[in-house]
Amino acid sequence: MKVLRLRAPGGLDALEMVEAEDPGAPGPGEIRVRLRGSSLNFHDLGVVSGGRPGLRDGLIPLSDGAGEVEAVGEGVTEFAPGDTVVSCFFPDWADGTTGMVDHFDRVPGDGIDGYAREAVVTPAGWFTRAPQGWSAVEAATITTAGLTAWRALVVDGGLKAGDTVLALGTGGVSIWALQIARAMGARVIVTSSSDAKLERARELGAAHGINYRAVPEWAGRVLEMTEGRGADHVIEVGGAGTLPQSIEACRVGGHIALIGVLAGRGGEVPTGLLMRRQQRLQGLIVGSRAMQGDFVRALDTLALRPVVDRVFPLEEAAAAFAHERDGAHFGKIGLAI
Repeated sequence: MKVLRLRAPGGLDALEMVEAEDPGAPGPGEIRVRLRGSSLNFHDLGVVSGGRPGLRDGLIPLSDGAGEVEAVGEGVTEFAPGDTVVSCFFPDWADGTTGMVDHFDRVPGDGIDGYAREAVVTPAGWFTRAPQGWSAVEAATITTAGLTAWRALVVDGGLKAGDTVLALGTGGVSIWALQIARAMGARVIVTSSSDAKLERARELGAAHGINYRAVPEWAGRVLEMTEGRGADHVIEVGGAGTLPQSIEACRVGGHIALIGVLAGRGGEVPTGLLMRRQQRLQGLIVGSRAMQGDFVRALDTLALRPVVDRVFPLEEAAAAFAHERDGAHFGKIGLAI
């Protein structure tokens, strides 16, 4: 069986394809999945680049995995051979707050081996069904980026038709947020440093685009576009570096989903403005298996497919990560297994 492993301490040149022992047949409560696709996240890039303290030598990377069930173990009734499935980011977080953690020790591709391999045997609860008719690469975009956007807007944010969503950037989470919001009747404003990417966002249904290099104080532009009201929801992937602008751009009583730290981990935050505008600032990391199940059921009724910028074969994972690191992509980067 082909497996991609990462030599400690990490780095793109530390990725190597090797032959490994087949995982065999599933035991009681387990399923065997033939993996066909994955997608890259900045979390994966951080791990592969050596950003995880105590990286285990030989770790199998990638948090996202999708494919078809080849066999089921005794007692498994939810899945049958031939079912298409997609992995869960937090395999132990089934529902509610039980299983919610503040670390990545049990996240595939980080604390435990991930899905950069041809087959895996896991407990059945580590996967959900994939959307009907989707390719494995498309389904794999759900695990991390898609579910993060769904939770931010729908589960935590209570998105409804007519709302205004501000999405920072054009990476995987932000483009998923744009697509979900448009499918549910919301208006979307997107920021980017690239006019070409802003034009692509408009083609996906964004009402407005703001080039944050041309307009550094972009919060004022958001207020102009919303007649002074501000956005109902903000997909905040920058962190402390962009949070002051997001607070200013969000309406009184609005919701800011703090998802990433691409613009820096430290900096001054105008807590007085946040309090005065009575906004809800919520940090989140992906979501539970139950949330993912709800998301997949919604996708089976919505006429949308994820935006995949480019698909690389697993053997070219280093090139795929370099493409992500360079920031040239729009939406998700896929890996075919």
